[in-house]
Amino acid sequence: MSLIKSKQRVADHGEVFTPSWLVDAMLDVVKDEADRIDSRFLEPACGSGNFLIRVLQRKLAVVEVRFGKSEFEKRHYALLALMCTYGIELLADNIAECRANMLEVLAEYLAIGEEDEFYHAATFVLSRNLVHGDALTMRTLDGAPITFAEWAYIGKGKFQRRDFRLDVLTGSSAFSAEGSLFAHLGKHEIFTPTKTYPPMTARDLASADGGTPKETA
Repeated sequence: MSLIKSKQRVADHGEVFTPSWLVDAMLDVVKDEADRIDSRFLEPACGSGNFLIRVLQRKLAVVEVRFGKSEFEKRHYALLALMCTYGIELLADNIAECRANMLEVLAEYLAIGEEDEFYHAATFVLSRNLVHGDALTMRTLDGAPITFAEWAYIGKGKFQRRDFRLDVLTGSSAFSAEGSLFAHLGKHEIFTPTKTYPPMTARDLASADGGTPKETA
């Protein structure tokens, strides 16, 4: 696979793709996190997904070992693995490719097609987790603040979603640093979601493909 799409894109955007061997070497440095299903990874310049694809594949390998014998748990934890991967990309063709590539990895693992509700649930999750925007300004291409959904699997086929603004998360992280004025505050006192949603099933997420689930009051 070529590491560049064109010399012009390299000149204009510094676009060079990370080879798979280097991605694996980087993930091996944080192997305990890379091999944990619910650990969250953000790639601020995700391109077509070279890095995130390997993260997802490693998570799915853990899903198979732990839940491969239960189709119900396998499907839900595989979706959770996808939910815990995030990306930002400036170029429209790259973000579209990244979403398609990630969806293909999950669909191949679960052996599902477009008729399956988990396929549409994954499509909705990817539309929220992989953002077309600028990681430097932390805004989308239309100027809105980048917002990510924090997903959690709460069991019995239900997921919890809370939304957070990236700029707030980034700024707040400094408050909890050792020696800062706000170091005594608990995490829950610093990171406040912009929206909280009621628990949702994969079917709920599938029905939201192209829409947004109703949020709590």
